[in-house]
Amino acid sequence: MAESGAAEAYEAARLAYELGRTVRGMREGRGWSQNDLAREAGMTQSAVARLEAGGTIPSGTIPTLPVLERLARALDADVEVRLTPRAPAA
Repeated sequence: MAESGAAEAYEAARLAYELGRTVRGMREGRGWSQNDLAREAGMTQSAVARLEAGGTIPSGTIPTLPVLERLARALDADVEVRLTPRAPAA
């Protein structure tokens, strides 16, 4: 992680993986296929598959808030974005 940007890239990959895992769990909990979720969210099946795998959406970027809102609406869920202060260094 000594290279410039490596820690940020790792954290972005971790967040993308967690997001994908959450979406997949919610989709499977409804008994939906990726096609079902794609149709409900106004996306393509391949976009859902990439997102669930921790990848990017077709434009090659991380999902935007509007995309996350569409997914949340389709899954009857809420999107929460929080900034939480870190504990001060000792």
